[in-house]
Amino acid sequence: MKAKNKIKSPRALAQWVKEARAAGKKIVFTNGCFDILHAGHVSILEFARRQGDELVVGLNSDASVRRLKGPSRPVNTQADRALVLAALESVSAVCIFTEDTPFNLIKRVCPDVLVKGGDYKPSEIVGREFAKKVVRFALLKGRSTTNIIKKVSK
Repeated sequence: MKAKNKIKSPRALAQWVKEARAAGKKIVFTNGCFDILHAGHVSILEFARRQGDELVVGLNSDASVRRLKGPSRPVNTQADRALVLAALESVSAVCIFTEDTPFNLIKRVCPDVLVKGGDYKPSEIVGREFAKKVVRFALLKGRSTTNIIKKVSK
């Protein structure tokens, strides 16, 4: 499948999830900005995929990233970030959301498993009430987009 075909609107994603569930697939969801893809991102995405059959990635829109990370972010556009994520073997579908959190998208997907980084306390994980199970992933120390930007800016 071409990477661009994995990028779904919220409506198309809902239909895709419905079809996957009808086929007996276990749906996993994770989300983030994924601004400059690095080893930490790849690790969490591969971990998330191992939790089920299909991995849906909620991707913060450009406006959402700016609100969360500041006016100099994102480095890469939402279209580019979505395409890079969709090209990864571990990712089944990508959906861009415009809000600051993926609450509405998670509510729409109702994943079997919701995966977030270990830097979040269970009570802080947005959308946990819509998932059958929540799993946290221990982040790789020192791997972050912010660190990459600082290193390149020196």
